[in-house]
Amino acid sequence: MEKNIVLIGMPGVGKSTVGVILAKLLGYRFIDTDIVIQEHEKMLLKDIIAKMGVDGFIDIENRILSKLKAEKAVIATGGSVVYGYEAMESLSQNGIIIYLKLDFGKLKYRLGNIKNRGVIIREGQTLSDLYKERLPLYEKYSNIIIDENRCNVEKTINKIITELGIYL
Repeated sequence: MEKNIVLIGMPGVGKSTVGVILAKLLGYRFIDTDIVIQEHEKMLLKDIIAKMGVDGFIDIENRILSKLKAEKAVIATGGSVVYGYEAMESLSQNGIIIYLKLDFGKLKYRLGNIKNRGVIIREGQTLSDLYKERLPLYEKYSNIIIDENRCNVEKTINKIITELGIYL
């Protein structure tokens, strides 16, 4: 069985963009877990969040992704995936977890208005709070950390492929 490559990180770091290109280069399938969740629930992420709340969405994401079956795939996850222990355990069993890391200032600039991005954020929580909360979780679950500062998509992909040489 060939290992999956699982991309984790904050919204706006380029998991989907990098993932599509990486999948093409490696001859892997590409899976965007946000789309998997939308298809399973038959509604948009923002509608799931509006209906179920943040905790309800996290429970749904955890349940669906803990059962995700894939082989030889690049999997771009939503930024909140690291809140789901079962999902992360399942993704780790047959996957190399790659954390795409970006400094807060650059992330804030890339994201712009987070309300338009569908970022899973609790009432009263700031983007800075969210970043500080998730950072240790991303680091905990990752096999590889890719520093994306001063990198365009091509440089990020080259860093990933270099690091994957150890695993593939």
